[in-house]
Amino acid sequence: MTDKQPSCVRYGIIGTGMIARVHAEALRASSNSELVAVHDVVPERAAAFGRDFGVAWESDLAAFLARRDIDAVTLATPSGLRADVALPAAAAGKHLLCEKPLEVTLERVDSIIEAARRAGVRLGCVFQARTVGSVRRVHDAIEAGRLGKLVMANVQVPWYRNQEYYDASPWRGTWKLDGGGALMNQSIHIVDLLLHFMGEPASVMAYTDVLAHQNIEVEDTAAAVVRFRNGALATILVTTGAAPGFPRRMEICGTGGSVVLVDERVERWVLTADEPNDMADAAALSELHGDLGGAGDPAAISIEGHREQIENLSRAILTGTEPMVSGHEA
Repeated sequence: MTDKQPSCVRYGIIGTGMIARVHAEALRASSNSELVAVHDVVPERAAAFGRDFGVAWESDLAAFLARRDIDAVTLATPSGLRADVALPAAAAGKHLLCEKPLEVTLERVDSIIEAARRAGVRLGCVFQARTVGSVRRVHDAIEAGRLGKLVMANVQVPWYRNQEYYDASPWRGTWKLDGGGALMNQSIHIVDLLLHFMGEPASVMAYTDVLAHQNIEVEDTAAAVVRFRNGALATILVTTGAAPGFPRRMEICGTGGSVVLVDERVERWVLTADEPNDMADAAALSELHGDLGGAGDPAAISIEGHREQIENLSRAILTGTEPMVSGHEA
């Protein structure tokens, strides 16, 4: 820990799939956190990951959780297996940072939240789009009433995943372990931002279908209309069948102005009130993170949002505060 700040949280990673490497790289880049060990039930995968990142590895979960040099764990397992590792991790006194979604059923989500509460450990969930500077600026503008009364929003996610993506892992595209498709998996971050900006939904109507892939249970295409408690309406159009994959887009429209975000970058920022239009400033903030990626390549993900959420959880652990996205909010 010689190259880290004196107050440093030591992490283990549970799972060694694609997203685990994003976690590991984000921990490498962190100023208040470090990676010390990794767990996978397949010894060969755990060993290879440990060698790649120069850390200890364990294939036995109990032995991994018994390590005294681990303060917190990140959960990078398939979605429907997270409660299986989160509950014993919390019982072992490890703080938790869980990939999205927290789990695939409300009952299993609640079991993780209750386990963390009972053990007195911090529980955070990764919704890294919230960390982008332009997103924070838009949220602040909405909270300050600068967009007036919100009346409409539109979300589009024309992404692409080929058949090989689903065939590569038997859990992908299943209700039991993936929990959902284009909505629950690929579009969860922009749907999270929609709720972050617009508030609580009152009702939802939707069509879902499997139109572009074979041998999957979950939807690869969905269209929905949402009415929010504030009266605003929104449409959500998502797919993983739009070759070759295009950026996700969100429009937030109010009586005092409107904002258009493309992959969390500000494309339009127009206010009707006699006050500064912050488009240039907000656009500059969005440049700090670059493109969060993922439209056509599931591995094309920036580590910056994960790094910020890891550092945020570490600060919460060190100061006794709540993380940016708590288990209840997730």
